This record gives sequence, structure tokens and C-alpha cells, in this order.
Amino acid sequence: MAKLKWRGGTLLSPVPPAMVTCSDGEHDNVLTIAWTGIINSDPPKTYISVRPSRHSYEMIKKSGVFAVNLTTKELVKAADWCGVYTGAKVDKFERCRLQKEKASEIDCPILAQSPLVLECRVTDVIPLGSHDMFLADIVAVDVDEALVDEDGKLHLDRAGLVAYSHGEYFELGKRIGKFGYSVAKKKTPQRKK
Repeated sequence: MAKLKWRGGTLLSPVPPAMVTCSDGEHDNVLTIAWTGIINSDPPKTYISVRPSRHSYEMIKKSGVFAVNLTTKELVKAADWCGVYTGAKVDKFERCRLQKEKASEIDCPILAQSPLVLECRVTDVIPLGSHDMFLADIVAVDVDEALVDEDGKLHLDRAGLVAYSHGEYFELGKRIGKFGYSVAKKKTPQRKK
């Protein structure tokens, strides 16, 4: 496969268009972040990278907490809108009809409409250039009970999650494998007796 060589750029794709909620104790905000991910399992850690000029930056830096709310196909228009407009000039919760719920472990709201929320406590702020990375412990996970079966298994495939790829949103859908399927032993068909 022939490839063109471009200079370094931010083309890792797809990424989650996460709706991050935060509060400074007086005002709440929600912003859309694509620069996020899981960076450690034990302890569970994540990060978000935020431009220091963003309205939410000081809120997160002051409070030391934020919540990563996963975005569904029903939330994608609000996620896009919250990524374009600043909370310094408009109440995004009201404008996008987003319902706040109290987080279980941190002092900022979470989105009632989000099926899965990571409650995060900042451990480090790392200046990177255009963005600062808020490195955080995941101190709680809030899961919509409709996504958990009677055996306690989580089914995120039922959530209607979306991904962001090079300026476009996509609904996740067809499963094409699962962890370990490439090395799993094939089951031998049972013979009838």
C-alpha cells in the first residue's frame, strides 16, 4: 500500500466526542473534548487535554474535578453545539436541554442523558503546548442500569455511542470481533450420539 508522507499531526482517529462536565462551585459548564482516553488500569486513570483559553479550564483547575460523559446518537447535536460555543456567554445545559444529576464522588454535575460517566479527580496538570493535560484518577463510574444484564455484564453496544473522525460524527454499530477472538480456540462441533 503506497503512503504519502505528511508532517506530524493530530490524525489519530476515531476519538470519542466526550461531553465533559465541570463546576467552580458557583457555575456549571459542559464542554466537548476529543483529546481524552484511558491511560492506566490500576489505578484507573484518564486524561483530558484543554486549551488554557477555554472557559472550563480555570473551573477544572480550581475544583480539581471533572466528569467524562459518553456521548450517544441522541446527544451528538448537543455535543457538537457545546464544542462550538463558550459557557462564558451561554448556559449550555439550558440551551441544549441537558439534565444535570449529582455525581456520587465529586463536586460537579453529570449528565442524566449519558449512559456512562467517569467521575474524575485531577492528580496532575501537565503543560503540553497548545493544551494542558489534566491527568486524573477515575474515582467512580456511573452506568445506566438498562445497559447491565441480569448477570451484571455491561452492554455498551446498546448505548448508541458515537465517534468523531476528522470532522465527522459516526454512530458505532456492527461488532466485528471481541477481545481475544483472533487467538481463541475454535469449538469442535459436538457429534450426535
